[in-house]
Amino acid sequence: MKIAILDDYQSVALSLADWDSLDAHTDVFNTPFDNEEATVAALADYDVVVAMRERTPFPASTLGQLPRLKLLVTTAPVNAAIDVDAARESGITVCGTGYLAHPTVELTWGLILSAARLIPQQVASVRAGGWQVGLGTSLNGATLGILGLGRLGTRVAEIGAAFGMDAIAWSQHLTAEEAQAKGVTYVSRDELFSRSDVLSIHVVLSERTRGLVGEGELRLMKPTAILVNTSRGPVIDETALLRALNEKTIAGAALDVFDREPLPAGHPLRSVPNAVVTPHIGYVSRDLYEVFYRDAVEDVAAWAAGSPLRVLT
Repeated sequence: MKIAILDDYQSVALSLADWDSLDAHTDVFNTPFDNEEATVAALADYDVVVAMRERTPFPASTLGQLPRLKLLVTTAPVNAAIDVDAARESGITVCGTGYLAHPTVELTWGLILSAARLIPQQVASVRAGGWQVGLGTSLNGATLGILGLGRLGTRVAEIGAAFGMDAIAWSQHLTAEEAQAKGVTYVSRDELFSRSDVLSIHVVLSERTRGLVGEGELRLMKPTAILVNTSRGPVIDETALLRALNEKTIAGAALDVFDREPLPAGHPLRSVPNAVVTPHIGYVSRDLYEVFYRDAVEDVAAWAAGSPLRVLT
């Protein structure tokens, strides 16, 4: 059995689980594939592929060119980058692993605090031999907007309360009763954008949410507001966001996710001064990676033994 572990950017996969217990030949790929052709060429000889979240897409066209592939393990219980129906039709079993929500929640607050208090700029100034630059904003008494009050959004709102913030929320299927039960005030979509001092996005990417935050929504926001995205890049119209940042119609953005990842070297979001940008590390923590890789090993072992799996549907 040949196993490929994909997109192990930190080169930690082999150290976080007992891969030797599988008695298989295991290869690790540390860098992303440039395109579908490169993906197919690299993986043609593997029986099992372990994918790290949505870093490498597996559409029907890719899966159809991997006749040897029999098991595709994705870290976490769902993966929008895998065509599960096409995999099933090709005789490929797709299964997932456990997940922890708190790393992304914690990073969300790291981004909020960094943007509000200008932490990256202050650090850069000190390292360059300077001292204080700019004037940050405190959060006590500010309005925290939550776009998507699910598990992550609810936890972000709870932490906001500890900072003395008032939380409001909107999403397509959210009701006032559900929001109230979570200690959050339900508002209309336009109110969410116009009232929020900090607006944090926590929705799943779908055709319904793609481009959900566009030119019109950004124009509703306060010139002092901060937009935070640890969800998925395409939820925000990137062109409209860059315009808002450059024209300073919003104060800033804190982003962990992007339309294209890794973010191209010359992308303007890398240099716009009022954006805090991190390389999609919301879920990148040791405790979650231990869950991912431990469960992946268990999945491969169960598949090899013919035991039940965490099959994606």
